[in-house]
Amino acid sequence: MRRPILMLPSVRIVEGDLLDQEVDVIVNAWNRNVIPWWLLLPQGVSGAIKRRAGVAPFRELERLGPIPLGHAVLTSAGRLPYRAIIHVAGINLLWTASEFSIRTSVRSALHLASEEGFSSIAFPVIGAGSGRFSLESALEIMVSELDSMKGDLEIRIVVFDRSDAGGWRRHLPRPRAF
Repeated sequence: MRRPILMLPSVRIVEGDLLDQEVDVIVNAWNRNVIPWWLLLPQGVSGAIKRRAGVAPFRELERLGPIPLGHAVLTSAGRLPYRAIIHVAGINLLWTASEFSIRTSVRSALHLASEEGFSSIAFPVIGAGSGRFSLESALEIMVSELDSMKGDLEIRIVVFDRSDAGGWRRHLPRPRAF
């Protein structure tokens, strides 16, 4: 695992693979909350989860029904080594993310993780894939929202940056002195 790029009081931003994080629970940006999962071509975080976890978490999602924008639900982790997967609906029916959908997805996922007694959570950058939100802007919104929330949860945001440009780093907030 790589060294953290930025550490806030309870938030670490790391570059890597969400499915390789040593945490209790991961967040899936489950953005297609109306179309049946089996009709969709796997892509992004959901596709990676489906390939490694199997279809069990997605069958559970189907039984739960559509997820309102910004809300979160919990399923098993299938074949993954996590205690569970939190799925958030981070984009609207037009397949776009907004500041509202990103902030409420983060808030809903943290609330559910806390409610379920998890001690650590890893997020992808919500809205930056299928949601067509820029990686830099989505990351800035997530960090802002997470930094405003208090709690004992160990939080990671995992940036999967295929390019080695890393240009998103210049948009990170400056760490505060404590």
